[in-house]
Amino acid sequence: MLQIEIGTMLFQLVAFIVLMLLVSKYALRPMLNTMQQRQEHIEGQIKAAEKSRKEAEELIEEQREALEKARKEAKEIIDRAKAQKDREAEEIIAKAQERAERMIKEATNEIEREKEKALASLRSEVGALSVQLASKLIEKELDGKGQAELVESYLEQVGRVQ
Repeated sequence: MLQIEIGTMLFQLVAFIVLMLLVSKYALRPMLNTMQQRQEHIEGQIKAAEKSRKEAEELIEEQREALEKARKEAKEIIDRAKAQKDREAEEIIAKAQERAERMIKEATNEIEREKEKALASLRSEVGALSVQLASKLIEKELDGKGQAELVESYLEQVGRVQ
């Protein structure tokens, strides 16, 4: 039957334990250390990636805020430019209206002066003609027919003057 030899069994047990110690020391521990280092390296990369992702999200948010701020500033600049354009347009229109009113007033004044001048000239001529007429009337006594002729010639002279 089967005989169990204690010496062989002890030798095999000792050889197995020595082999396990050698495998553990030279193969298993370095392999576990390598796996531990690899796991730490991967965890470090994952943490770095998460940190980079967070920084990227923060940067994107900052850029969105900066873009929104730039849009608001651009809108304010455009609004100010429109307001300034409207003010300048109103000023130009007001100046043009002022100038037109001044020109109309000057033209009206010039017309009044010319009218006064013409009336003065007409008065002077009417006065001169009246004096001439009176002197002619005094020079000669006229009858009704002569007086009518004299008035007619006077009116013709006044008509030519105008």
